[in-house]
Amino acid sequence: MASITLKNLSDDLVQALRDAAEHDRRSLTQQIIHLLETALRGRSKDVERLDVETQVAEWRKLAGKWESDVDRATEAERILETRTPGRKVDL
Repeated sequence: MASITLKNLSDDLVQALRDAAEHDRRSLTQQIIHLLETALRGRSKDVERLDVETQVAEWRKLAGKWESDVDRATEAERILETRTPGRKVDL
């Protein structure tokens, strides 16, 4: 495997990388590789699976902005019609 040396990183950037690595329970090297792979994957046409925190943040941005082309009652009926009954449970 190849190795690279990163030069001229600011102290703030190095600390941010260390904090991210600790948060994600990775070594500093593993974290940098992960971030590079994620950044490069984002440039391709592959859909990147977002982590839970990112997904929640995106959902919050969309909250209240979606509008249906039908009234609420009709939309609710459509949703209920497409739901599966689920499994039977004895209570």
